Amino acid sequence: MVQQIFMLSVFLYIAAAFLSLVMNRIYKVANYISAIGTFAAAIAGLVSTIIVLVQGMPFAAEFPRFVPFARFTIEVDYLSAFMILVISLIAAVTAIFTLTYNERYIGKNAGIFGFLNNIYILSMILAVASSNAFYFLVFWEIMTLASYFLVIAKQDKEAINSGFVYFAVAHAAVTLIIFSIIVLYIYAGSFDFSDFRNAEIPQATKNLIFLLSFLGFGIKAGIVPFHTWLPITYSSAPSTVSALMSTKVAIYGLIRIGVDFLGASVWWWGLTLLAFGAISAVVGILYASVEKDLNRLLAYSSTENVGIILMGIGVGMIGFAVEQPVLGTLGMLAGLYHMVNHAVFKGLLFLCTGSVIYRVQTTNMEEMGGLAKRMPWTGFAFLIGALAISAIPPLNGFVSEWFLYQSLFMAGNHSILAVKALSPLFAVMLALTGAIAAMCFVKAYGVVFAGPSRSEHAREAREVPVPMIAGMMLLVVGILVLGLGAPVVAPYIGHVASSLLNTSSPQVSEGLTVYPTSKTQAMLSTPLLFLFLMGLLVVPLFIVWTLRGEKSGRRMDSTPWATGYAYSARMAYSATAFSQPLRVLFHPVYWIRTTLVEVGSKIASYFRQVVGCIDRLESFWENTVYGSLARGTVLLGKRIQDIQLGNVRMYCLYIIITLVILLITTIR
Repeated sequence: MVQQIFMLSVFLYIAAAFLSLVMNRIYKVANYISAIGTFAAAIAGLVSTIIVLVQGMPFAAEFPRFVPFARFTIEVDYLSAFMILVISLIAAVTAIFTLTYNERYIGKNAGIFGFLNNIYILSMILAVASSNAFYFLVFWEIMTLASYFLVIAKQDKEAINSGFVYFAVAHAAVTLIIFSIIVLYIYAGSFDFSDFRNAEIPQATKNLIFLLSFLGFGIKAGIVPFHTWLPITYSSAPSTVSALMSTKVAIYGLIRIGVDFLGASVWWWGLTLLAFGAISAVVGILYASVEKDLNRLLAYSSTENVGIILMGIGVGMIGFAVEQPVLGTLGMLAGLYHMVNHAVFKGLLFLCTGSVIYRVQTTNMEEMGGLAKRMPWTGFAFLIGALAISAIPPLNGFVSEWFLYQSLFMAGNHSILAVKALSPLFAVMLALTGAIAAMCFVKAYGVVFAGPSRSEHAREAREVPVPMIAGMMLLVVGILVLGLGAPVVAPYIGHVASSLLNTSSPQVSEGLTVYPTSKTQAMLSTPLLFLFLMGLLVVPLFIVWTLRGEKSGRRMDSTPWATGYAYSARMAYSATAFSQPLRVLFHPVYWIRTTLVEVGSKIASYFRQVVGCIDRLESFWENTVYGSLARGTVLLGKRIQDIQLGNVRMYCLYIIITLVILLITTIR
């Protein structure tokens, strides 16, 4: 039954894709067909994966061979089911959102967009469900191509340039991934995942495979220093596509190869992920905090959150490598928990940004302001997303980072000197990341939704249509469920983590509390914490209401003022002014980015000069060689035309002369 529901999901994605393409000329019908089909397929995917995770019913299926050297097999284990659940959740929400969003953004190409969107989602699902590396690469390439065409959906110069960068980076990444899989194939003798797990591979070769896959998937995930494509791509892609990209399928690939196939053989693999993750987290949020373009801010924030995910996976790999399953499971739990959390709150923030762009027609925060009054539902949803991504309790971002802190504290007690010494440093870097993230999103919410309106579009903005609000509210509910429902959710994610090494899942919750496998280390109850925080808000209001005295008179003049002066919009903090202290404090970090941009500009200028030289060389070759040949041919043709006299008898004479020459040649 589970397998049938999953295959129904696949069929619905295919049907929605081709039906929307067929109806492309009736773009409203095509948009509705695509959205409804995507939603139905995503719900079927959610049902199938929930059954796998809750009832413990993984399944596998084999299909007819399309190529003789690779079996087409689907195997949905706990890790695959977890990833399909994350993808399906975001797909269902974006499907609702696109009912009205696509009418303005895509317009008459809604059928083509719907086709590509469904193919993109389906390729992600089949990539994580495949149990054969050849078909994994096939679906990965389909995913890349579909997402490329979605990125350039606007078809303007900026979108096309962004798509080119994304296409180039994605294929540089997949080249490294292909090399790692080829090495695995050499030792396993086939492309089947089961043979990869059982292959006898020397440790030096395992190191090579890990490094290749880490670089390949790391580039695709957007870790530092390979993150520069993210802001370029996200600034041009539709908000729904950016939300789907937040599912981070590349992290799945890294876990599958590094942990599942190679067994996290040595501890320095995990330490490498920890180091790159910590640097990515700090650098990503520093760059995000000084951005005034809302899409680019969220893109850099994705680098930060990918870093946090890698930190959790790094701790998990260290635990697996040194045969400490409790530490390994706890770290992997933190990484996987933050992966689903990132998909939910970052997907919400991208949809909120799409709603703002839908009304304000810009991504520049300096041209926004005061939108909370005009777009209250969007403002509320963005506020919840900002609190969650800033790890404010008791929302979901806080829970996953709390587990990560606990795993780092546990790793600090390890006997390996490098792990023991660096784990506290990584915990400090995580704390610094959280503090700057809070500042970054206070700026984002304050500049966009609070204060005065800074443009005509902002002053005339109004709330978005109901389907867009519904999509955002569903993700708000997801944030609350993953946060307040942590005692229920955490054990299932912990089971996914422990299944990677076939170990028993340690207990991480009891009743309304969660804890890092031991109650003596720490305990957290998000439901009780929520009640306490609500009490802090409600009790003072209740006391004021019960003990209220004579009410003060109402203000006759609602015009704001500041220290006796008439209020001006220039008094409000702008995005640039808000981040100025960080620019001064972390000047070396921003100097590095500026220097890299200048170096990149010089390299680009050099390549433009090379292209110019090649163009001039090509013109020279064309004019001197090809031009001379062409002119000689034309001149010869004119000379030959002189024998064309228009006299039939002369033409007969030419034929006779030709026959005589041919006869003489043949006789000789």
